[in-house]
Amino acid sequence: MNYAMHNPVESIAHALFRPMGVGGVYARTALFEQVIDALSALISKYRLPDAEVFRFPPVMSRAQVEKSGYLKSFPHLLGCVSCLHGTETEIRAVTEASGVGKEWVGALRATDLILAPAACYPVYPMVAGRGTVPAGGLRFDVTCDCFRHESTHELGRFQSFRMREYVCVGSPGEVVDFRERWKTRAIELANLLALPHHTTAASDPFFGRAGKMMAVSQVEQELKFELLVPINSAENPTACMSFNYHQGHFGEIWGIETATGGIAHTACVAFGMDRLALAIFATHGIASEKWPHPVRDALSV
Repeated sequence: MNYAMHNPVESIAHALFRPMGVGGVYARTALFEQVIDALSALISKYRLPDAEVFRFPPVMSRAQVEKSGYLKSFPHLLGCVSCLHGTETEIRAVTEASGVGKEWVGALRATDLILAPAACYPVYPMVAGRGTVPAGGLRFDVTCDCFRHESTHELGRFQSFRMREYVCVGSPGEVVDFRERWKTRAIELANLLALPHHTTAASDPFFGRAGKMMAVSQVEQELKFELLVPINSAENPTACMSFNYHQGHFGEIWGIETATGGIAHTACVAFGMDRLALAIFATHGIASEKWPHPVRDALSV
């Protein structure tokens, strides 16, 4: 498909989404959700037998997010849950005074909740609360509706999106082996779905000048890889999966130790569920009966 001449997403967007008045936030149609469900079932087939399964809510502890370092690294992406506080009389005064020239938003105060920025963040304090990580490490299968305050809103860059992750906590060797195995499995998965793709070293969108140095270091150390698929264009493909090695970052913050007394390391593989589904439609079209038979078989559609 010649992406340079034609953006396939533009012609099929109406079959998959409905706008909701804010950029990057969409209602998903039944057609889109059918593929999301099929993708979830397919990814579940790759789950290791000993993996613990958790489905997290779209909010999490503000204190835990702050302690994890997200606020310092990505303050521009973070969303906080804020509410009106006070007595009924005080809240009524604010809402009744809102209108022409007045905003009730200014009376909001932050709660102790943050909109979850990634699915894996609740795992680390949970593991810390258990004590020492057993020999062989721990593995998790987690899912969460996430939020990031993105600066652009082209299709594929959602503010509200679903993230599925496989997470490993253990010794450096166990964690690196986990990530390397998943880099291979992800390519197998992309090939099974007949998606054009390539994998490359990448960096997270760290904030500010210091963040640029952190991004360079992340690439140089090959701590993050992304599997890219052309959704809007071949020139600027979209990251649909990522493979992240955090080294001892979360282990040190949360005081997580391995059975041998060392600081636990962590890694995760993240699946952008909405992006993967969109990539399938962008590549194969919206008529699933016309998709390649291996793709239909893999997704049971």
